[in-house]
Amino acid sequence: MRVRSKLNYPLYFILPALVLYLIFSIIPSLSGIFYSFTNWSSYSTKVDFVGLENFKTIFSASENYLLFIKNTFIFTIITIIAKTVIGLALALLLTEGTKRLAYFYRMLIYIPVILPAIAVGLIFKSILNPSTGLLNTSLSAVGLGVLAQKWLTNPHIALYSVIGVDTWQGVGYIMVILIAGLQSIPREYYEVADVDGAGFWAKLIHITLPMMMPTITIVTVLNLLYGLKVFDIVYALTNGGPGFATDVIYTAVFQAFSQGQWGLGTAFSSLLFVFMSVLGYFVIRLMDRGQVRD
Repeated sequence: MRVRSKLNYPLYFILPALVLYLIFSIIPSLSGIFYSFTNWSSYSTKVDFVGLENFKTIFSASENYLLFIKNTFIFTIITIIAKTVIGLALALLLTEGTKRLAYFYRMLIYIPVILPAIAVGLIFKSILNPSTGLLNTSLSAVGLGVLAQKWLTNPHIALYSVIGVDTWQGVGYIMVILIAGLQSIPREYYEVADVDGAGFWAKLIHITLPMMMPTITIVTVLNLLYGLKVFDIVYALTNGGPGFATDVIYTAVFQAFSQGQWGLGTAFSSLLFVFMSVLGYFVIRLMDRGQVRD
């Protein structure tokens, strides 16, 4: 009697997951890539292959789509830097600093993460109102009225206002991941550094950051993927306005599908998939070089 190897059993367990992944991820993705090369729309039941026409439209100087791509990359780069730097500062403060009420402060900072983006957008839409908003009113009350701005209606600063709100909401999530990374560093390294008389900055540069590179790589990739596909917070705060000042790739996808230009919408989605794949790969390869090896 032949005994079946136990090593085969895990394959049975992952088959349902593989089938679901195929049905809900692989097939829709391949279908989207196919339709991005067609004139699929709500205006006709006929779908014709048009080659690169949709992509030519996206990169056409006569359209505003290049601005949407530019806004997406500005949003992504700034939020990566802001969330990582602020998140690391908070993680250090709530790990290396005083332990009193540390868990309470962590919870307080993390609470915005669990709030729906639509709710956050509505709250900050009120706060950033140029005439009755809490921010401008508070600035005027303390004699800093000169700093009051039309935060969401000035095309020169609207995108940065959205970035600020998104950073406020998402930094708690990054902080939690970085705290986990900090707590995984063996304390012996810091004890030896203390014996050698190393200060805070020396330990940060020579111990903390090198040992944290795997965790920093993770949060960078997470921020990169989130930034490239951002939509909800932009839609809630400005709906892409004023004009096209805060439009991003996914608002273009939303607009294309709303207008029945399904082929153009899938072309944008396919382009975004390429950006996410290529940039994610290079970020991982680049940051992997700075990791400490055993």
